[in-house]
Amino acid sequence: MGYDAVVVLSFGGPEGPDDVMPFLANVTRGRDVPASRLAEVAARYQQFGGVSPINAANRALVAALAPTLDVPVYWGNRNWHPFLADTVAQMADDGVRRAACFVTSAYSGYSACDQYLEDIAAARATVGPRAPVIDKLRPFSDHRGFIEPFVESATAALGRLPAEDRGRARLVFSAHSIPVAQPGAEGYVREVEAASRRVAGQVPGDRAYTVAWQSRSGPPHVPWVEPDILPHLAALSEAGAAGVVIVPIGFVADHFEVVWDLDVEALGEARVLGLPAARAATPGTHPAFVAMVGDLVREREGAFGATF
Repeated sequence: MGYDAVVVLSFGGPEGPDDVMPFLANVTRGRDVPASRLAEVAARYQQFGGVSPINAANRALVAALAPTLDVPVYWGNRNWHPFLADTVAQMADDGVRRAACFVTSAYSGYSACDQYLEDIAAARATVGPRAPVIDKLRPFSDHRGFIEPFVESATAALGRLPAEDRGRARLVFSAHSIPVAQPGAEGYVREVEAASRRVAGQVPGDRAYTVAWQSRSGPPHVPWVEPDILPHLAALSEAGAAGVVIVPIGFVADHFEVVWDLDVEALGEARVLGLPAARAATPGTHPAFVAMVGDLVREREGAFGATF
């Protein structure tokens, strides 16, 4: 028996000013986040019209995947429309019995992987006995379809630096920080570091590189993975770095954390420091990334003896 559908599962994001606070309430449910903090984050979204780019990125990915797969492609989110439970209900209505699930996160660990497994289980429980079986595809940070787009985009970003700085510019890889004590944190960090090493090793010029972390939240007394990218850029500038390319290795598409934490804050910090900087593109709908999804589906089907 093979898969008769693929479902893309993602984080979700608001698509207008009135969506922002309900979306943030979904994201922070059960975490007792102060209202002042929610208002601060909401104000950032409102600077972009209350729109995160993540939903448009997922629509583009679904559209790119559809002609490459022989089964329907669905899409559901954890925190905003279309919610995964609604998508699973539609899949059941359409007669889907077994689906492969591609999560828009390349890594293992709780936030990057296990929490999505919980989302799948919860959505299936909501739909009930008629819900299709849903198999999450494996983390893919080691797949060439994830690495190759970053090699290309980092190389292109180097070309946007001033000519006199390109030769000595270094790469700074960035991924979402997590609490040090979070289950799976060590494995997540290792995978981010390994993916960064793979990309750096294929970018021309034998570049020096470092890994930094972004988007920290939560109480200040709780340790998170460091260094944070903003003080890291300051340290590189003080050490005489000629320039940097920031590579968002933790993201498959332009989430709000990419456009705010990197394009606004990190590149803004670099300008203040007088440090030439550019940001590499995320994989998005790069042909190698799109082809990778089919590879992962076939790989998973092979695990239970099916032919895709």
